[in-house]
Amino acid sequence: MKDPAFWHGKKVFLTGHTGFKGAWASLLLRRLGASVYGYSLPPTHESALFVTARIADDIKHRIADIRDLASLRAAMVEVEPDIVIHMAAQALVRPSYEEPVETFATNVMGTVHVLEAARQLRSVQAILIVTSDKCYENNGKGAAFREGDRLGGDDPYSNSKACAELVTHSYRHSFFNGSGAARVATARAGNVFGGGDWARDRLVPDAMQAFLGGEALRIRNPNSVRPWQHALDPVLGYLTLVERLAGDERFIGGWNFGPDAASEVPVGTVVEHLIAQWGEGAHWTADAGPHPHEAAYLRLDCEKARKQLDWTPRLDLAQGLRLTVDWYKALRDGRDLRKFSLDQLDQVVGAA
Repeated sequence: MKDPAFWHGKKVFLTGHTGFKGAWASLLLRRLGASVYGYSLPPTHESALFVTARIADDIKHRIADIRDLASLRAAMVEVEPDIVIHMAAQALVRPSYEEPVETFATNVMGTVHVLEAARQLRSVQAILIVTSDKCYENNGKGAAFREGDRLGGDDPYSNSKACAELVTHSYRHSFFNGSGAARVATARAGNVFGGGDWARDRLVPDAMQAFLGGEALRIRNPNSVRPWQHALDPVLGYLTLVERLAGDERFIGGWNFGPDAASEVPVGTVVEHLIAQWGEGAHWTADAGPHPHEAAYLRLDCEKARKQLDWTPRLDLAQGLRLTVDWYKALRDGRDLRKFSLDQLDQVVGAA
């Protein structure tokens, strides 16, 4: 962090705070001295990070749906936040085929609702809308995507995230363009992992659930390449961006936060790391399908964030996976996961 004092006492309205990445963001924001006001659906797993790290003890929050504009607007008016960070989403590709209407309603109209509620408040200095690396139109050639590349997406999830980018662009130019208006940016991260994630059909949590249960991890596409990163790396990028965005309009726009090229590897390579780090009993098998279409290659060019924000990932692939495996082993062994999660946070970012 370039200016830790920036966050002290800041009122941060965070959607999706009960989710995996939102929970890590909540822990980090509180560590930095921010007042966090969460707005989200309930956590979906009894061992989610939000539950096990007892995050509700540290923040004020409301369990509600971003598809409910009246409720969201009332919550934001009550808080009068300085910063809005929108992370709530239907965040998975495969469930988006099963529930396309819910996916578009949450990811597109949810973004509309956040921006609409925020534009009514003069207190808001900066708004960050978190989308996805899958917002880009993927031609399958394997080239790393840059922020100015064409948006798109064939599956409902990817398409909904491209739509969220377009919604943000429209609101930024239509409503957040006057003197004193909040500055608005979007952030696009890679395939994140870390302790406390239980999402269905996501590689690392699927592996952890399989290994905890003594079962084989079933792999769909071992050759698919993704930008793998521990959740704390993009979260640090988001907060670095917000610091700059609040004081300088040059940081308006879209930003990639992905890992180093060495962490852009096939699924099979990640699985090999996980099996080696978990140890006895961990194994995998091929899942023949059928499966819906997923892109074979997805890579991010993060030179903009490196040069203009001086942001770089703090963890390589092996380090991030080690922290993750250690978290799930701590759960298995009955450790105090609040303390354990905060210790991991301090290992990555340093004690505030």
